[in-house]
Amino acid sequence: MVPKPPEEPSGGGGAPDAEIRLRISETLAAALGADDPQQVPGVLCEACIRLLPVSGSSVSISGGKGVRVTWCASDRVAARLAELQYTVGDGPCQTALDQGAPVIAADLADGPDARRWPIFAHEAVGLGVRAVFSLPLGVNGAAIGTLDLYSEIAGGLAEPDLRTALCVRDAVTYALISLQTAGPDGTGADAEDEAASWVVASEADHTEVYQAVGMVMVQLDLDPEQALDRMRARAFADGRTVSQVAREILARKLRFQKEPTADDSGDRRD
Repeated sequence: MVPKPPEEPSGGGGAPDAEIRLRISETLAAALGADDPQQVPGVLCEACIRLLPVSGSSVSISGGKGVRVTWCASDRVAARLAELQYTVGDGPCQTALDQGAPVIAADLADGPDARRWPIFAHEAVGLGVRAVFSLPLGVNGAAIGTLDLYSEIAGGLAEPDLRTALCVRDAVTYALISLQTAGPDGTGADAEDEAASWVVASEADHTEVYQAVGMVMVQLDLDPEQALDRMRARAFADGRTVSQVAREILARKLRFQKEPTADDSGDRRD
């Protein structure tokens, strides 16, 4: 069961009143009380929507520079936004991770937010998203992922909503850490088998990405970061995800060539 969020959540802002704290605690505790541990991530994301004036939410776990795993997403658009940022290697989520501070993108269709992440903003608006709020998850200044919220309406978060969001962020951080270290009975006896089974499933796609990166490194004589960038570029050009491109590489359906050609810039599908 999730404890009451701290009186003053990290990241700034005053404490929400007692009624808001109680509502957050009860809502997230109910989510964490799901009978099937594999359902917990999705239920937790849905709970975030009930607590905040947003259209959808997702939680991504950081696996190092340029690597993220989507832990949960409330809907197709939220999942696509998370994958889009991983594919293009940029966006509010990555900025929040880099800076270790909340990022509020109030209007992706116009103004500084649209110019800050032009590719991400263009694609997000195409999905019907106008605003994105990314809050880093972590303790002691170390970001282990982000809570990402999106809205179909332009505008920032009002001060009370931002305080609530920060409180939710802290509770989600606790939930994430608890599920990674505790078994289904709370003893921590066998995290892999039950409570952390979602981690194995989520990492599967990105294991394929790592394997494909290795193949592209050999094909083009590049370092890992350059190989991943090449895969991202191909995925974006084709309107697909990095995971989809990785599967084609592993299936030997797509091979990257050193010598560019006029029609495919050096990449060939077999």
